[in-house]
Amino acid sequence: MSILKCQARYIFDSRGNPTVEVDLYTGKGLFRAAVPSGASTGIYEALELRDEDKTTFMGKGVSKAVDHINNTIAPALVNKDLSVLEQEKIDQLMLDMDGTENKSKFGANAILGVSLAVCKAGAAEKGVPLYRHIADLAGNAEVILPVPAFNVINGGSHAGNKLAMQEFMILPVGASTFKEAMRIGTEVYHNLKSVIKAKYGQDATNVGDEGGFAPNILENKEALELLKTAISNAGYTDKIIIGMDVAASEFYRAGKYDLDFKSKDNPCRYISPDELADLYKSFVKDYPVVSIEDPFDQDDWPAWSKFTASVDIQVVGDDLTVTNPKRIAKAIEEKACNCLLLKVNQIGTVTESLQACKLAQSNGWGVMVSHRSGETEDTFIADLVVGLCTGQIKTGAPCRSERLAKYNQILRIEEELGSSARFAGRDFRRPIVN
Repeated sequence: MSILKCQARYIFDSRGNPTVEVDLYTGKGLFRAAVPSGASTGIYEALELRDEDKTTFMGKGVSKAVDHINNTIAPALVNKDLSVLEQEKIDQLMLDMDGTENKSKFGANAILGVSLAVCKAGAAEKGVPLYRHIADLAGNAEVILPVPAFNVINGGSHAGNKLAMQEFMILPVGASTFKEAMRIGTEVYHNLKSVIKAKYGQDATNVGDEGGFAPNILENKEALELLKTAISNAGYTDKIIIGMDVAASEFYRAGKYDLDFKSKDNPCRYISPDELADLYKSFVKDYPVVSIEDPFDQDDWPAWSKFTASVDIQVVGDDLTVTNPKRIAKAIEEKACNCLLLKVNQIGTVTESLQACKLAQSNGWGVMVSHRSGETEDTFIADLVVGLCTGQIKTGAPCRSERLAKYNQILRIEEELGSSARFAGRDFRRPIVN
């Protein structure tokens, strides 16, 4: 049960930047975990430690984080003779050794790599699938398969077009199984490609960081129109809803929001929080938009609270909450949103991720498990979303293998569960566990 060896290295993520990978050995064998990296990161996220040596990898090397694991964390874990079943104890040991509020000594990327590998080893020690081990850690008797939120049109920091809002997603809530949801999602994706190609030409079907198309459009309603047409052409108008990740912190400027922030300065495109809220309400009225993530800046608390009180859709906190129990508690108190975006690398350990999820769920929030724009082939979050019963996951378009790796893993889990498999479907916001 104890850790025999732990070794880290750097590998490359989906954007060609170095990231941390950890190999952890027990009597059951080798358990490997890789750490993702975000592009539009909230300022309150745990620190991702980079070397900042501009002569190597443009300053994005992770040799310091790797060295912290190999020279400090690994020897401590081996010498303490800890069981891999003691997830919380191991995570707490690393936090105590780091000793900082935002994990800036070792880096959240170092701590998380070890934490994920320990979790995988714990599942093997018990002889159960990873999703079942995670369910046990979270105190869940059942598991639930999520609705996939496919990011099929990319803007914001994820694409080189002029589109300010970062993600336009389709959620096949009308499917009866995850397998059917994948089929519906991919069919709409291919229909969308045809619609974009016909309207803007072949070049417009190039994809962004997360596999979504990135046509060079400026108006957000234009993206919604493209989705509406593709969904209709595929024949799934009654089975698909639309989600958005605005990532508004990316274009917040001195109390206003710049909807043309990727072009030259254009003051006439600056709008107030109230005007932005009205724009969202027009989206909800004219399109099947039922989920909006990060509609306002991470510190624009009044705008969040006012908007959430005025709509009945899912309002998702990402940069606002950064998977941090303290930020989540404040958002609950302020009634700033009603759903948590759960990203393991924002907080840095499996234990804290579970705590964040349970805090959100116990206060009636939804929880959406999420990838990062800089991803690896590691499929941990696929098991995580099933074990935590959150009912929804976003991990990109049905394109690019680092995205499909997660979706394909959930397909395998559904097959393994057989007749006991439960798909969240239209209950994706708050799936009820019997």
